[in-house]
Amino acid sequence: MTGVAIVGASGYASRELIRILLGHPGAKVTVATSRQDEGTRVDSLHPSLARRIDLSCEPFDAERLAERAQVAFLGLPHTASMAVTPALREQGVRVIDLSADYRLTDPTVYADWYGHEHTDLDGLRTAVYGLPELYRERIPAATLIANPGCYTSTSILGLAPLIAENLIERTGIIIDAKSGVTGAGRAPKPNLHFPEVNENFSAYNVGRHRHTPEIDQVLTDVGRVDGAPVEVVFTPHLVPMDRGILATIYATPRKPAAEHDLMDLYRDFYARSPFVRVVGGLPATKDSAYTNFFDVTVRIVRGKIVVIACLDNLLKGAAGVAVQNFNLMFGHAETTALL
Repeated sequence: MTGVAIVGASGYASRELIRILLGHPGAKVTVATSRQDEGTRVDSLHPSLARRIDLSCEPFDAERLAERAQVAFLGLPHTASMAVTPALREQGVRVIDLSADYRLTDPTVYADWYGHEHTDLDGLRTAVYGLPELYRERIPAATLIANPGCYTSTSILGLAPLIAENLIERTGIIIDAKSGVTGAGRAPKPNLHFPEVNENFSAYNVGRHRHTPEIDQVLTDVGRVDGAPVEVVFTPHLVPMDRGILATIYATPRKPAAEHDLMDLYRDFYARSPFVRVVGGLPATKDSAYTNFFDVTVRIVRGKIVVIACLDNLLKGAAGVAVQNFNLMFGHAETTALL
């Protein structure tokens, strides 16, 4: 039984993590920390967990945590994870970080997009990008996992087969993505109040969303054709629903393509991926909500390739894929506690 710490236990993704891990036969949640909720019971922060967990949030202390846990899931804000990760790793605790602190391999790019100098360059060099469908072979031995985000997972998984086979142009790729409000986290913000979000639909961070360089980086790594970088135009939108992400992606084929061949390509590419469903119909957020599945389909429209993809931003886009990574790291079947 692996002892598990949830560092930053108050957020939506942490709630989902705890819920999944409470049903995991090889994991026991032994530590929960929260800076702003120190001393508060976890089931008070998350009433849906009442009578399921008997833990209170405590201050973060890497040495004390290491006495009870072999792995820590970090549900911390961006820039906060790099402040605690070195201490955890020094104590021999493996880390699965749900923030963006270790996703970008270049510290200069991180500083440009997050406005903060990266202070853990050793961790940045060591981290494995935690998208099992693409990096399954590297995850089991990792001591630090950079868990991907929800928009990035949707976009990368939606495009990876086309990029890997060099079937589309690497620039001019348009990702039009929509997310439910939980994607913005639990911290209150004026633009997320009910009167602002309800019956409203809006784009945000056009041309400057922080997931853009992450998508470019991973897809460039997937392709590796003559060193040509992938560059996407990524536009996120806020939809008045609790959870879910749907992306409609437009790409230019390098040569004429047939829909049935592309669908076969996706089925073959993800044949070993238990949580990818290549569907004949059009994916919808309600179909993947409350599951760890990623749904995707492909169409040809007026000479363009159109990919439609969706997932639950709190599960396959956060907590669910984090448990996939945990399973691979600790020798469990990848689907354990997720089906």
